[in-house]
Amino acid sequence: MTKQTNVRDRDVHALLDAYPRIYFACHTRHVRDPATGGIVSAHQASILDHLDEVDAMSVTDLAEHMGVTVATMSLAIDRLERKKLVRRQRDAADRRRVLLRITPAGMRLREAKSVLDPARVEQVLAHLSPQDRAKALDGLALLARASAAHMKTLAGKAHL
Repeated sequence: MTKQTNVRDRDVHALLDAYPRIYFACHTRHVRDPATGGIVSAHQASILDHLDEVDAMSVTDLAEHMGVTVATMSLAIDRLERKKLVRRQRDAADRRRVLLRITPAGMRLREAKSVLDPARVEQVLAHLSPQDRAKALDGLALLARASAAHMKTLAGKAHL
């Protein structure tokens, strides 16, 4: 193994070690609707991420995609429907199938959602000295630029 490979492996391991700890400390546990103040869990918000206003998805397909039973998904959809975030409709071609669409209120909540909770991020940053905070933010900016460049490279390959 070359010295370059050892450094690369060490760097990858360092990022894989740090990222989950940062995410766990800072991720959003709940999502608040900016219009009503209502709250949904991060799991409920992830269900909204999979739905569209126009193209319906069946409860069965959504449950399978998210790795849960249809019964479990139906309970989650019940809660979202009571909050008027999701709309159920019977499939006209097969009345046994239930189709789901996100409502305008669900779209509003989804757009307000952030992966990271700003208050938690602020609390984590408060544990750093001004100098370390600047270094950490500079490092994250570098990783973000590299990530954007990588995504651009992947998008270019998708067109080939």
